[in-house]
Amino acid sequence: MKPVSRPPRRDSRGEHDATKLVHTGVPGGALSGTISPPVYRFSTVTYDSVEEFDTAYEDRYGNLLYGRLGSPTTWSLEEALCDLEGAADCVLAPSGLAAIQLALMACLKTGDHLLVADTVYPPVRKLCRRVLTRFGIETEFYDPLIGSSIAALLRPNTRVVYVESPGSGTFEVQDIPAIADAAHQKDALVIADNTWASGLYFRSFEHGVDVSVHAGTKYIVGHSDAMVGAVLCNETTRERMRHHWSDTGTAIGPDDAWLALRGLRTLSVRLEQHQRNALAVAQWLEQRPEVEMVLHPALPSHPQHALWKRDFRGASGLFSFVPKGASEHQAAAFVNALKYFSIGASWGGYESLALLAKPERSVSGRPWQGERSAVRLHVGLEHVDDLIADLTQGFEAMKATPR
Repeated sequence: MKPVSRPPRRDSRGEHDATKLVHTGVPGGALSGTISPPVYRFSTVTYDSVEEFDTAYEDRYGNLLYGRLGSPTTWSLEEALCDLEGAADCVLAPSGLAAIQLALMACLKTGDHLLVADTVYPPVRKLCRRVLTRFGIETEFYDPLIGSSIAALLRPNTRVVYVESPGSGTFEVQDIPAIADAAHQKDALVIADNTWASGLYFRSFEHGVDVSVHAGTKYIVGHSDAMVGAVLCNETTRERMRHHWSDTGTAIGPDDAWLALRGLRTLSVRLEQHQRNALAVAQWLEQRPEVEMVLHPALPSHPQHALWKRDFRGASGLFSFVPKGASEHQAAAFVNALKYFSIGASWGGYESLALLAKPERSVSGRPWQGERSAVRLHVGLEHVDDLIADLTQGFEAMKATPR
């Protein structure tokens, strides 16, 4: 066969997000007219001559060469994600954590210093302590509310500042533009976990981020049926990310890529409903006598609400609350009693989930609120009245449980 090239990026300037999500990544060329790209399952691509193979190999990221290096299915997803967030390039990974590892390892080397927000997704902390240390990379965890004062922590060998906003479980909002400005003055890159807001509600590259990572398993897929990670890059980081992605054999299967692309088409309507439902639940929880605090950035009561309102275009369905005066045993009874909120580690799907979060076990810097547990909720697409009724009976179970 003759080399099959990746189609050129579609010009989506001026389009609204909902329109962009529907029309980006649609097959062109010989497949023009098909609404959804086929699932290309293959490993080997054969050519009729050495010359044609060599031509394809010269641009192995832009031509169809080998299954690990991409297919029209993965190209469509990469284009769609780039369009959504305004990225220069995108590479795909088999999970969100794999995407985080890929981004960090592409930007760090032995002897480098890494700054990580203290409230990150807990597996990132393990990645830093168990893996990066073996390569001679030092990690320092910083207060997520540090803002521009992070300049005092930047060393000559600081190469990356890793941000996650809102924080995992505790939902602090970081001043990413101020952190990025300080980092760039010292030639450090900023990598952001943008899973909570997706590229829809937070434009990472417009706020100074160099690399945006996503657990596409969450809102991008949206149906709890595929594992996908994505690393989106600006012009400065795209070459090193693409090379590291290829050199380490990081790839995803075509079926997962297709499921992620299908989910992406409805992201705008799903996320809007998640936001609406979650905010209604959060406002209801604020009025409950059993609740000490609700950790939702879109609530005016949130300490960084003004910062969230400045930088974000919306909120997702994930937040936490702290039961008032409840022991861990009582908080567990609340979660165990829920009917529509299943107990599960993930989030971002259409279903509601609840989990007993224990921030004091992972936060190492600025102390969490004593030894209290928080309940993390992912508010799904069920009717909000049913969800509130479910939470009401959960509180009754909590109060009936001895400390």
